[in-house]
Amino acid sequence: MSTMEEYINQMESAYKFKTQHKRKNPRYKGARLIINEETRRLNSLNKQPTTTYFTISAPPSIKPLKTYCDITGLPTNYKSPHNQIRYLNKECYEIVKNMPSGVDQQYLSLRGANVVLK
Repeated sequence: MSTMEEYINQMESAYKFKTQHKRKNPRYKGARLIINEETRRLNSLNKQPTTTYFTISAPPSIKPLKTYCDITGLPTNYKSPHNQIRYLNKECYEIVKNMPSGVDQQYLSLRGANVVLK
């Protein structure tokens, strides 16, 4: 029976919770100390060279430019070989193909790509 009592005592001691230690309250920091720490942190960040897309020194984007149809304004990948006007589908191409030369220059000028075509 003594072995059983010893076993129970061991089990009870294993399952006892550790005494809870009270945590110390976090140290109070005054406003001046917080401001000084923050300015030091910001100054250390400013010394590092930053190249982000929000600065002027950002590298150019490697993504291709999005192109839009000059007739409908929807995204497209097609461009007329005759007058360089972008079009969306077959119906828009029929409009672009039958367009007089002055009108196509006006469409190109809206986009800022007006050149004198031969």
